[in-house]
Amino acid sequence: MFARRIAVIGSGYVGLTTGACLASLGHHVVCADIDAAKVDRLRAGEVGILEPGLTELVVEGMAAGRLEFVVGAREAVARPDAPPVEVVFLCVPTPMGAGGAADLTAVQAVAGEVRHLLPSGCVVVNKSTVPVGTAEATRKLLNRRDVAVVSNPEFLREGSAVHDFLNPDRIVVGSDQQDAAERVAALYSRLGAPAVLTDAASAEMVKYAANAFLAMKLSYVNALAELCDLLGADVADVTEGMGYDRRIGQAFLSPGPGWGGSCLPKDTNAMVQVAAAAGRELPLVSASIATNNRQRELMVDKVRDAVGTLDGTRIGLLGLTFKAGTDDLRDSPALDVAAMLRAEGAELMAYDPGCPVAVPGVTDAVTVVDDPALAAKDAAVLVVLTEWPEFRTLDWSALAGLVAQRVVVDTRNLLDPDVLRRAGFSWIGVGRR
Repeated sequence: MFARRIAVIGSGYVGLTTGACLASLGHHVVCADIDAAKVDRLRAGEVGILEPGLTELVVEGMAAGRLEFVVGAREAVARPDAPPVEVVFLCVPTPMGAGGAADLTAVQAVAGEVRHLLPSGCVVVNKSTVPVGTAEATRKLLNRRDVAVVSNPEFLREGSAVHDFLNPDRIVVGSDQQDAAERVAALYSRLGAPAVLTDAASAEMVKYAANAFLAMKLSYVNALAELCDLLGADVADVTEGMGYDRRIGQAFLSPGPGWGGSCLPKDTNAMVQVAAAAGRELPLVSASIATNNRQRELMVDKVRDAVGTLDGTRIGLLGLTFKAGTDDLRDSPALDVAAMLRAEGAELMAYDPGCPVAVPGVTDAVTVVDDPALAAKDAAVLVVLTEWPEFRTLDWSALAGLVAQRVVVDTRNLLDPDVLRRAGFSWIGVGRR
């Protein structure tokens, strides 16, 4: 494998993981960010993201001289004291904009900033999740016939991003210039993963299509769980029976309070908007979004049924992040449920291993505590909202002596009902008998 000189614009979740992992594969990588204080922290080996293995890769990359951090895109792509970059990854935010469409402001701004600085023959790679047609729009914005544009979507799961990058199911690379696609695919050659080389539009569609399918699968199993509650069936047995079918598989068959995070809500809404712009509807995806929104309400119903009235009731929440293993609160179903409980007058104490302190403007509906015992004290009900493994090994007998009522609503079906019952708790799951 030939080592390449790579610039990564954006040192957030995707950019930092991409840069550190590419450096670990032997490439020389310069990561840029507009936040000077953040760059200083990264240079000191301080990674402000809860992601297993990422800090170690950053420190190792810098120690080996293969990973650098600079302020600003210009410094990354046009350093007079360094050889020219060969590949530029755009890893900037593409949040949900008005109407659900992806906001491409950051992509457009960076492309406009560096277009006259890019060395001839380099490749610009859209790594961020972007709508179909963004590669073509980027190519027009750059207006450089000597610079190719490639789509190379990421498939990273928070909490296992480093593992996912270094052990991918596939590498998807799309470009209307075959040689550019092959150059980008070659960056990953040491990983030994199958490469899907296609046109840019198809590569862009792959990411949306995959995430929308996973969202539909999750919404489907949540709808099944509701039906199991009504009919007296057990969703755990139902999904086990389904999962052994190789056409279905075991993954994404766990019910919960709904899907969230930085990808699925944004990508499903963006896909609906892409279809609308093409004059079509995607009723399956739209129904999945509606089912997901309703799932939050069903979890509130479970809590209300468990305690009677919510107004003035003290409730202990276990979990705030959108999933275990991360400190990410973006579009967290736990926060949505908390906001609904608070709107009905509940007093909320919340504990989350990944969020030990309050985040102003984000966790305002709850009082964040750093000990599960504080969340449990005098609570009429404990509500599990995030599937942290640590919650299984809490001292439930001790917690039983702190709560006002021994009731647990487990929206993740995480806990062992027998363990809870031996500690004196009533356990209420989702779709479970």
